[in-house]
Amino acid sequence: MAHVLVSPLNWGLGHATRDIPIIRTLLAHGHDVTIAGCGNARSVLEQEFPTCTCRDFPDYSVPLSANNFFLARFVASSPLLLKGIAEERRNLAVMLEDDQYDLIISDNRLGVYSDKIPSLFITHQLHYHLPLIAWPLELASARLNGYLHEKFDRIIVPDNPPGPLSLAGKLSRTETDLTRSYYAGILTSTRKREVPRDLDYLILISGPEPQRTELEKILIPEAANLPGSVVILLGSPEVAGNTGHSGRCCIQSYASTEEKEILMNRAKCIICRSGYTTMMELAELKKRDALLIPTPGQPEQEYLAGYYERNGWFHAQDQHRLDLAKDLPIVGEYKGFPEVPVTEENVRRLYDDVLAGYLE
Repeated sequence: MAHVLVSPLNWGLGHATRDIPIIRTLLAHGHDVTIAGCGNARSVLEQEFPTCTCRDFPDYSVPLSANNFFLARFVASSPLLLKGIAEERRNLAVMLEDDQYDLIISDNRLGVYSDKIPSLFITHQLHYHLPLIAWPLELASARLNGYLHEKFDRIIVPDNPPGPLSLAGKLSRTETDLTRSYYAGILTSTRKREVPRDLDYLILISGPEPQRTELEKILIPEAANLPGSVVILLGSPEVAGNTGHSGRCCIQSYASTEEKEILMNRAKCIICRSGYTTMMELAELKKRDALLIPTPGQPEQEYLAGYYERNGWFHAQDQHRLDLAKDLPIVGEYKGFPEVPVTEENVRRLYDDVLAGYLE
């Protein structure tokens, strides 16, 4: 029996939730799992796996603002980011002195690796997308990405290989050694269920602050005027249990993995961010009707929204131009993602092809 350290980045809930099927698989094979994280990411996994040891492990703050100056703020905050990674390395060293681990799995935390313990890095973003004006920086960041990833034994990419079935597009194309990147296919905690599709709209308000709250302020008043049944999930696990109403809408601060899974299966139409983890959920459930709202100033989500529009997969709308009465009738004109291998198959292959080699 091996001991595995799993540590997700706390930039939204996506890094934590896509680790859930991996943790489930590790536990099913009899391994011990310690979860190291902070904020909502830790809260989600602690609620999902109450028998696992959880350790508080701070990470670096997300460089987002209430405006569109993401790139400028990201560049300006890069010294703080590097300082945060260095602090992460020191905190990890203390943790490794306290416990013995056989494998480290870092979900997008660049400082969570060891020279003495096999270390795997999970990311769908091997190539960054930046505005056209910053294309030299985009090329430089791809090379920097490759350098930082070299600290890890393998890179696990939760996407299909580059090509027509790739959900991340150019983001998951490697610029370095292809043999170190393992394309695992989609990985999501959400599973398809045979339940009635009796919920007209499910609205998922997620992502880092302050934009999560900004979207909440925009959507709740508009959603109150929608015909039919509406559920709004605010994505705040630290205040779980709070429920309210606005017009016909049922508003929940947070839903467990199982509750959210059932709601997504029931929903005829889903309104959500174009965050990659949510996109994997849509692919897993074979959902066709969805309205995507990329986080303003977040290049990754803006790229994905445009990529899906161009492929005719989903309709996307800018947050500041959002009008549900006009946008929702367009949703049905899109075809949804192409059919791809599902998580159960992918995580079984991931364990056999990669994880078992370090643990058995």
